[in-house]
Amino acid sequence: MNNIIILIWTLCICIQGFSGQVTVTQTPSVRTVQIGESVTINCKTNTVVSNACAGSYTCMAWYQQKPGEAPKLLIQSANRRESNTPSRFSGSGSRTDFTLTISGVQTEDTGDYYCQSFHGSTVNMC
Repeated sequence: MNNIIILIWTLCICIQGFSGQVTVTQTPSVRTVQIGESVTINCKTNTVVSNACAGSYTCMAWYQQKPGEAPKLLIQSANRRESNTPSRFSGSGSRTDFTLTISGVQTEDTGDYYCQSFHGSTVNMC
């Protein structure tokens, strides 16, 4: 069987805002899965993520990055898939705990995955 390596970076870029420094932690840091398996990536913040994005939506986004390419937005507002994001990708969560799930991983899903949160005036990319 083919193995897929999914890298989940835990390096955070924290921008100081009015509410102080925000810490975002993604786990696990690296995951190897078989084609067809499901994988869940967790993103936890130390402060509540704003609900002020696009009306009442939560300000949490997920990105996929492949080598030599710019990050691609997969999910915004915690659970809203972009129009070009396959349905096997789903996001969930609220407040400080969020997840990205890939159900039935495909070869083309190999890459790095990042979560991004917005906390008032603070933007965090992890």
